Amino acid sequence: MNAQILEWVGYIASVIIAISLALSSIVKFRWFNLVGALGFSIYGFLIGALPVGVLNGIIALVDIYYLVQIYGKKDVFETLEIRPENYYLIRFLEYHNDEIQKFFPGFEYKPDMNTVSFFILRNMAVAGLFLAHREEGNVLKVGLDYVIPEYRDFKNGKYVYLRLRDRFIKAGFTKVVTEGNSIEYIKYLEKLGFKEDENRMFSMDLV
Repeated sequence: MNAQILEWVGYIASVIIAISLALSSIVKFRWFNLVGALGFSIYGFLIGALPVGVLNGIIALVDIYYLVQIYGKKDVFETLEIRPENYYLIRFLEYHNDEIQKFFPGFEYKPDMNTVSFFILRNMAVAGLFLAHREEGNVLKVGLDYVIPEYRDFKNGKYVYLRLRDRFIKAGFTKVVTEGNSIEYIKYLEKLGFKEDENRMFSMDLV
């Protein structure tokens, strides 16, 4: 293989591994690190650097092992309902405010507006926060559906909008609506099955 091409294989693998180290999501880190390690392993064997090839091959196997563990693990989801004045809720919003503003620009916590509010627990760890209120009798208007970086793999969203669907229906809701205030949040909503209307509102029918 051309020496220049080999050199580029090494550069690309290096960049991918560097990107993986900057990712906060464990799942994304493992995938990027796997691709980078495989690239470096191939690069090492092609240039005759066996230690580089073997070491990165082992790293790739470790990444594969953990990815199998991650995708094979059955997470336990629960909700923890909270009162509007809950101190931990206030601190959670303050601590994550910069991140929240990225996905929900202009978000401001209004206790009287959040009549449906709960933390999403994943294996007993706080993975996200859901704040909403009732509109027009049967519409659940979502003000905040925030997931902390470590858990951004759409499992939280599927839990809220699919597994909690019956709970919302029993409470009298027939539709969920929310505003698409950021590109990232819009992608999240579309992946979960929300549809955009002419007013740039996103909705999902529950019944």
